[in-house]
Amino acid sequence: MDKNKIILFDLDGTLIDSTDAIVSTFYHSFEELNFDFKGDDETIKSLIGYPLDIMYKELGVEESKVWDFVDAYKNRYKIISKEQTTLLKDAYEALYEASLFARVSVVTTKTRMYTMPLLEHFDIAQFFEIVTGRENVQNPKPHPEPILITLEQMNYDKNKHTVWMIGDTKLDLIAANEANINSIGVLCGYGQEEELLKYTNIIKPNAFSAISYIKSL
Repeated sequence: MDKNKIILFDLDGTLIDSTDAIVSTFYHSFEELNFDFKGDDETIKSLIGYPLDIMYKELGVEESKVWDFVDAYKNRYKIISKEQTTLLKDAYEALYEASLFARVSVVTTKTRMYTMPLLEHFDIAQFFEIVTGRENVQNPKPHPEPILITLEQMNYDKNKHTVWMIGDTKLDLIAANEANINSIGVLCGYGQEEELLKYTNIIKPNAFSAISYIKSL
């Protein structure tokens, strides 16, 4: 079957729930580097989706020290990421279903070094043609570059393929709009419905509902 649909998935908050892993690793880095963090869990969660360096800057770390924090984060994250991350409800089924009628890839702001072990761990790496991570692009989402690079690698032909981006934050949806592709916001992650509606008119509870919707078109 010649699949004429391409579906791009965000990862955190769309397919996996890595909230505990991310939040605990931030606290660990603050402690390790003696940073007096004034916020709380919600402050950290509100920035998930942005690259780590931007998150640290937003959380008050001074520019000159940001990369020390990013290194501390990565060293810790690789140790705890698998045990503190879960696959979201029906995410496996969503990918299986999508793979039956579409070509599927991942566009994430996580680096591939941390993404690939998680995809293998949850047995979902098999569904993806391309996994585009932070180190594969100059400009992460909300810039369209991660989407455009992924589509290029998939030999995207605009006369032949319809493309959908499924993501849980405005960063995914803005990137999709800039890349001129369709998007669906999902409510199983970090974005609020009212914010997502500014960038797409299709909102679904989770990835599985989003796939059922695309399939029904």
